[in-house]
Amino acid sequence: MRLLRKLLLFLILVNVIGLSGAAVLCAAKNSPPAEQKFEAIKIRYNSFMADSEQWSKRTRWESLIREFDDLARYYPHSKRADDSLYLSGGLYFSLYNYSGWSSDLQQAAKRYKMLLDNYGESRLADDAMFYLGNIAFKLKDEKQAQTWWRRLLSDFPDTDMRQRAVAALEKLETSAQPSSAKQPSRKDPRVTKAQSRKKPSQQSTTVKVEARFNNSAPVVGLARVIDLRHWSSPTYTRVVLDLDREIQFSKGILKDKGNQKKTKSIYLNLADSMIPEVSREVPINDGILQSVKVAQFNANTVRAVIHVAEIDHYKIFALNNPPRIVIDVIGGEYFNARQKRGQSPAATFTAAANNNLSLAQQLGLGVGTIVLDAGHGGRDPGAISSCGLKEKDIVLDITKRVRDELQKRLQCHVYLTRENDVYLPLEERTVIANTRKADLFISIHANASRNRSAHGVETYFLNLSTDNEAMELAALENATSTKNVGHLQSILNDLMQNSKIKESSRLAGCIQASLVGNLSRSYQPINNLGVKQAPFYVLIGAQMPSVLVEVSFISNAMEAQRLQSSTYRQRIAEGLVDGVEKYINEIKVAGHRIVN
Repeated sequence: MRLLRKLLLFLILVNVIGLSGAAVLCAAKNSPPAEQKFEAIKIRYNSFMADSEQWSKRTRWESLIREFDDLARYYPHSKRADDSLYLSGGLYFSLYNYSGWSSDLQQAAKRYKMLLDNYGESRLADDAMFYLGNIAFKLKDEKQAQTWWRRLLSDFPDTDMRQRAVAALEKLETSAQPSSAKQPSRKDPRVTKAQSRKKPSQQSTTVKVEARFNNSAPVVGLARVIDLRHWSSPTYTRVVLDLDREIQFSKGILKDKGNQKKTKSIYLNLADSMIPEVSREVPINDGILQSVKVAQFNANTVRAVIHVAEIDHYKIFALNNPPRIVIDVIGGEYFNARQKRGQSPAATFTAAANNNLSLAQQLGLGVGTIVLDAGHGGRDPGAISSCGLKEKDIVLDITKRVRDELQKRLQCHVYLTRENDVYLPLEERTVIANTRKADLFISIHANASRNRSAHGVETYFLNLSTDNEAMELAALENATSTKNVGHLQSILNDLMQNSKIKESSRLAGCIQASLVGNLSRSYQPINNLGVKQAPFYVLIGAQMPSVLVEVSFISNAMEAQRLQSSTYRQRIAEGLVDGVEKYINEIKVAGHRIVN
């Protein structure tokens, strides 16, 4: 049945886009892997989008469209098939802005529908549905536009496209003017995908605010700032600027004229960028930041100014897929608490002994709050086994078991980044740990490899890496390419100057040893893949010892079968808790030695 479904999908793609059988066989034999091919096409795509002089040449549009169509056709089961259909549809959608041909809109709709029909769980499915509504609207079929947008609200209630669909429906349904069905002004021929967003878990004290910009036509050739988000607490604030493509930026600080030791504001100049409004200012007033203002500084530069109240230090770094700039700001109370926890083991142990602290705080020298992160979730299933087992479900179950064991054994405060099947951006998971002022942050995942015989357990902490397999895994978990992960490493030295690398390495070692030991008592073979280091987005910016644990390979038939067993998942949870307890006791011993 599965083989028949794959064959039908393949034939549909061949029939719709048009490819002879001989060409299919030749391409399948001689073409490079889908990821490599996609990256090569994407480079040409980005170059084309940045060169407005080419936009008037229809043949250039059609050439790129054919390349994306071919990739979807040759590799219908690759991770890039849905991306290719989405970009192909987006190119036709944008080409309509130049041609005015309704046939271009129909071609775009055909690809978006194919994406929905064959890749319904894709992270791009809600975007495709929104643009199908836009296409129907442009073709003056308001009823069909409403159908698509309402279906988006029903099928994808917690995604970044929800607000846009609500706004589109309100505009369509409340307008009493006959002209409401007129086509909106033509927009920049650019295909964008902002990362899905959801309000933080109710477990977090963080307050998240989004300020989405409107969709007025941008200046040709410039990147757009499409979203401004922030999560706020009295001790830590993260601000994220979302863009529709990667850019270069510079940064600096402005000092208070009356007190040169005090920072008045932090600013970023975004090169070759624009915003679709004159300016946007978002008040924060959380004791750390006063507000964030984004405005057009000159014809080609957007300036973001973060007005400061009281801060101790900050970090600024760029991430991609989708492109975004992250600003982390730490306040005095948080920093002072962290400094106190960072004292010598002797000083901290003495303080613990002299106060009425919980068992975890006494044993762990301040380890009283732990944040657990179940990887993936919602529209992002993570890795999927050959029998349909989804990583997001497995790791959520394990994470809840770890929470229960930690609370039972250590009586500590444990918070989850997600309690159920919801999507959370990677940068939001770190925010929850920081705003909770957690002492440990543990992200739990199930591994996957193209090598189906690969199996075992491995634990990672944030650091630079030259290991190809570690880089590939980081790219998979970061939802990006190994090339982009390599670029990230060039900025990690600055990011990690104040991070807890040594503590994270020790925590990783304790968890790895305990997890392997616990599983080995009941299961054989258990492959100990050791402690490794890699640049994982979810660990960047964490203000506490943090690790990412790959508990087993869901891509391996033997371990996938084990993961389906509640007994095996419980053994994993107990092994993880053993590791945390081992870490706490090691610090306790170090504290005793210094005291004595």
